[in-house]
Order: sequence, then C-alpha cells, then structure tokens
Amino acid sequence: MTAAKILAFAGSARQGSYNKKLVKIAVEGAKATGAEVTYLDFRDLPLPLYDEDLEAAEGLPENALKLRGLMKAHQGFLIACPEYNSSITPLLKNAIDWASRPEPDEPPLALACFKEKTVVLMSASPGGLGGLRGLAHVRSILSSIGVLVLPDQKAIGSAYQAFDENDNLKDESQQTAILQLGSKLATVSAQLNT
Repeated sequence: MTAAKILAFAGSARQGSYNKKLVKIAVEGAKATGAEVTYLDFRDLPLPLYDEDLEAAEGLPENALKLRGLMKAHQGFLIACPEYNSSITPLLKNAIDWASRPEPDEPPLALACFKEKTVVLMSASPGGLGGLRGLAHVRSILSSIGVLVLPDQKAIGSAYQAFDENDNLKDESQQTAILQLGSKLATVSAQLNT
C-alpha cells in the first residue's frame, strides 16, 4: 500500500492556538502510520476576504493558487477547527471559499481541491463542548462540496488547561484519541488511493 499524503492545518492564525497544538498531535499519529504529512500554517499564506469582483479583475490571488496546489497534491486533510460563536472561523471559511474557485483550465464547480479527498476533523476550545458545535458546520460544508468526512472526530474542552508544556494533551486518553485520528486518516486515505 502506498503511503498517504496528508495536509494538516488549523482554522486559526493565532500563534498560541490550541487547535494548532491539537492538529500537530494528529500529525504524529499520521506519520506513525507511514503517511507523508505537510503542515500548513495559514499565517504563512494570508488571503484577502473572498470577493468575486476581485477575482474577476485580478484572477485568483497568488496565495490562493498556492493553497489550491497544496490541497490538490494531498489525498487527505487533518483539520483542527476552532469554534467562533458556535460556528466555523472566518479564516477557515475564507480558505475553503478561495480553494473552491476554479482555475482558468477547470470547469465551473469542478471543486478539484475537494472531490475525492478524505478529512478528519477535531477541535479544541476553552468552552466545555470543546468546539463541537462548530465541527457540525465544517462537516456540513465539506460534505456538500465532495469531501469524504470520516465519522471519527474529537472535541477537547477546557483547552486552556488541557495541554502540557510540550504541547501534548495532559489526559492520556485524549492524547491517544487524537493520535488515532491521524492514524485513521492516513490508513483510510492510503486504502482509497491504491
């Protein structure tokens, strides 16, 4: 079986983001299964707010093209999703919106960055539900644009006290669960792409 290529990112730009810490744990689980993993920090790939007039006048921004290239080059995505007001973050929604736009050589609604991709979702939040309400919205968006979103997911509540000084989860069962999410995505993506 060929090793899966996984793209990992969090829907947060904040330097000390709980979700960046969380997705990096899942990355280790994917790597342990033999996957080739690329970690993307959206701070390194800033995008303007999606604007169809801007797209019509100037085409896709350079960073949108870079994002699309990364997404198309990987079979699966590990996504840690912060919850803003019980929903998806503007940063993550904006990235999805730009990535969904076709390049000049693609037909409209091709969704080349999303079709036949496999995703695992996770979240961490200071609140008691751990971002669970936002995950439902992200799952709905991705499912409707052709992504296979695996049913396995994990939400970590009270995130401000959940991580140790090495950015691992203090609760061993939670740490194991996040590692297993990475492993599961790597395994399923490899199986689907053999």
